[in-house]
Amino acid sequence: MRFLTAILTLAFVWLQAYLWLSDSGFRNTSQIREAVLKIRSENTGLRARNNSLAAEVRNLKSSFEATEERARSDLGMIGPRETFYQVVPTGDDGGH
Repeated sequence: MRFLTAILTLAFVWLQAYLWLSDSGFRNTSQIREAVLKIRSENTGLRARNNSLAAEVRNLKSSFEATEERARSDLGMIGPRETFYQVVPTGDDGGH
């Protein structure tokens, strides 16, 4: 009976050591959980960005005004019956 108790105790100690100290044990599991939490956080931000871009694409596909606004702001385009005036600062900094 003592022999069986000793073997079971040794097995228990070995399993505990393996659980806490091995590369595939508890330490690795907690590192993986932290990595999963970080990736989920990143995914939340990326999902919000994707939703914003999808809304912009839908708006550009369905509205001529949105396309025109984008062309004006990003490409500097002007309409056919419009005149573009560019105001340049005088650079009045005391003659330098």
